[in-house]
Amino acid sequence: MAFTSITTMSALENSGFMSQVQSLSREIEEAQTIPALMGIEGNIRKTYYQSWEIIIDRDIDFKKRVKRPPDNLINTLISYINSLVYTTTLSEIYKTQLDPTLSFLHEPGTSRYSLSLDLSEIVKPLIADRLIFSLLNKNQIQEKHFTQGLNFLHLEEKGSKIILAEYHKYLKRTLQDKQLQRKVSYRYLIRLEAYKLIKHFLGEKEYQPFVMEW
Repeated sequence: MAFTSITTMSALENSGFMSQVQSLSREIEEAQTIPALMGIEGNIRKTYYQSWEIIIDRDIDFKKRVKRPPDNLINTLISYINSLVYTTTLSEIYKTQLDPTLSFLHEPGTSRYSLSLDLSEIVKPLIADRLIFSLLNKNQIQEKHFTQGLNFLHLEEKGSKIILAEYHKYLKRTLQDKQLQRKVSYRYLIRLEAYKLIKHFLGEKEYQPFVMEW
């Protein structure tokens, strides 16, 4: 994993977080209802977020995900950077024939671009989460970049500029695509997911989402 050292990986393994996620993952095939499946997913995400105190090499106050409004530095970063991923994903969907209001994971709606939420779930760990780890571990984003509101934190302009600059660098990063047998940017990876959906809907090839292997 690009954002972790050997020491960090060892600490994660010893903490039990990885074994907890693996154990929960084995329950997925046994889930009989959507609420049951969502419950497993929620427990996996909770365990994953708890491991951030090991991945991030700083003292952080992050116990759980709080969205509206985000109540601390980590939750504010997650909300802000996830919104950037949603916007990028929507722009890539618009370059295809797909309707961004029709989705398969999130509940669709005529005024909600739910397909961008679907595809963003695939790339958020690769782009959003790793960017957060990098920004904090390199001390590029600090407490001084936030202002305290009533029970929430607000990201100041200087902090948002730092994040935007690093975010656009991240979108230009490349990885090897096994099917295309060539390197593609993180941004283009999102569009490839949309193309795979089109092939699935046309009956040409069953959709297999991108999976991080490192």
